[in-house]
Amino acid sequence: MNAHTLMLVDDHPMMRRGIRQLIELESDLVVVGEASNGEEACAEALRLAPDLVLLDNNMPQLGGLETLKRLRDQGFAGKILLFTVSDAESDVRDAMRFGADGYLLKDMEPELLIARLRDVLGGTLVVSPSLATVLAQALRTPQSAGSLDLTEREHQVLKGIASGLSNKMIGNTLGIAEGTVKVHVKNVLHKLGLRSRVEAAVWALEHLR
Repeated sequence: MNAHTLMLVDDHPMMRRGIRQLIELESDLVVVGEASNGEEACAEALRLAPDLVLLDNNMPQLGGLETLKRLRDQGFAGKILLFTVSDAESDVRDAMRFGADGYLLKDMEPELLIARLRDVLGGTLVVSPSLATVLAQALRTPQSAGSLDLTEREHQVLKGIASGLSNKMIGNTLGIAEGTVKVHVKNVLHKLGLRSRVEAAVWALEHLR
């Protein structure tokens, strides 16, 4: 099995070195690049096309959130995971709206970080447990639980997203092709006025009870 490729973005060399050393112990993960600022991160991510970018938020000049937004605007399709000390509601909200695949705080145990990296690579939304309530509050939307005329299949796909399932896993559960799931996900996001499956997951947790 080919190893998943990662890029580390942090303005602290010691932090990058520590994470790299941690990842180097895993046979299924490999660091293919590093960046110390947002500008460099955007250029390197587009050049290297890693499977996942582990992105610090608090960096000089171009911060993590701005880097995230720029990468998505430039068409970067890999996973992007915010890894930061900030638990500010506005940062969590903006990260999700700009297309992050998760938001983790740096006070977590090293072994747990590795597990969460694998979760993200597998298509699962990851958020530090202490931020779950913050995330739900930040992304709460006034739309009704009527789900804006979602079809029954779209409801099923939405529930799969809320459960942290990847498109392939949702397809296997529902007995439909992964490509069909992607179409349904796109339609769900459009109907709910959301930008990412992370927002859709939070929306579902708030409204589909």
